Amino acid sequence: MKIAYLGAGTWGSVLSSLLASNGHQVLLWTRSKSLAGTLSKSRKHPKLAGFKLQESVQVTTSLEEALLGAETIVESVTSSGIRSVFEEVKELSSLNCPIVITSKGIEQNSELLLPEVVLDVLGDGSRRWIGCLSGPSHAEEVVKQLPTSVVSSGYDKSIMFLIRDLFNSLYFRVYPNSDLNGVAFGGAVKNIIAIACGISDGLGFGDNTKAALMTRGLHEIRKLSVTKGCRSETLYGLSGMGDLCVTCLSKLSRNYNFGHLIAEGFDPKTAKEKIGMVVEGAYTCVSALQLGQSHQIPVPITEAIYSIIYEDLNPRDAVKALLQRAIKEEHL
Repeated sequence: MKIAYLGAGTWGSVLSSLLASNGHQVLLWTRSKSLAGTLSKSRKHPKLAGFKLQESVQVTTSLEEALLGAETIVESVTSSGIRSVFEEVKELSSLNCPIVITSKGIEQNSELLLPEVVLDVLGDGSRRWIGCLSGPSHAEEVVKQLPTSVVSSGYDKSIMFLIRDLFNSLYFRVYPNSDLNGVAFGGAVKNIIAIACGISDGLGFGDNTKAALMTRGLHEIRKLSVTKGCRSETLYGLSGMGDLCVTCLSKLSRNYNFGHLIAEGFDPKTAKEKIGMVVEGAYTCVSALQLGQSHQIPVPITEAIYSIIYEDLNPRDAVKALLQRAIKEEHL
């Protein structure tokens, strides 16, 4: 199958290579001329040690070229940039082909999950084409072909199974789940909790604290998820709890490391610069807070992270505020 892959970050580069190794013809698109040149010449990614792009993957900076004759579109751009990218795509292509979303987030102000953003741009006629791939998966480990399990989903079940067949391999296992909003929601909001866990570790708190943050964070995710019609059981699967675990517990996580740097005393802007890549949780915490406020759902962890990043709240004061909340009976 001829695949237009949009976004040549670490995740996009790794997944495009995986698709190529599965026998597909992949044209990888990036806006960055310097990154395109590096990937084309050395086949190495500057942000991913030990990685080498499959020789059969071609790289372009022309979106029109990437889309020409594409039988499937896969994206790995930022959650803040996905709308503008697909507005460009709409102008250049008839889009009568499957579209696979691998980015994770909620758009600010609209409260739309990323599959919903693409649907909003392309119109309801595109619904049958849109799906997503999500779950606990660090690019650094997929490169090493370490066993990884993720989830495919789609508005239409045929797309859900197509995504499974496109990406599935001996080490990269893809399990179908028909709850598209649930799959997308878990992958989006877990990044906020990972920032909280990074802050907790950076302040010197222990595993007890992190376990509490993850558990209450999952509860926060589940409460918010009902606003998008998600099935609660989806949040306890790979795209919910699984992704939460890998993001909160691993030092490979950008969101965790971003939180850790803030706890060390770096301001959010400097922390982002030191990470050197997009920190999706910093963007999505705005969206999740907006979602909670518009539906009158308390989201104390999300609110704390928002205040730390955007209102200069001291991380230790945020912890004190969380600990001073009234204790209620635990309802799961």
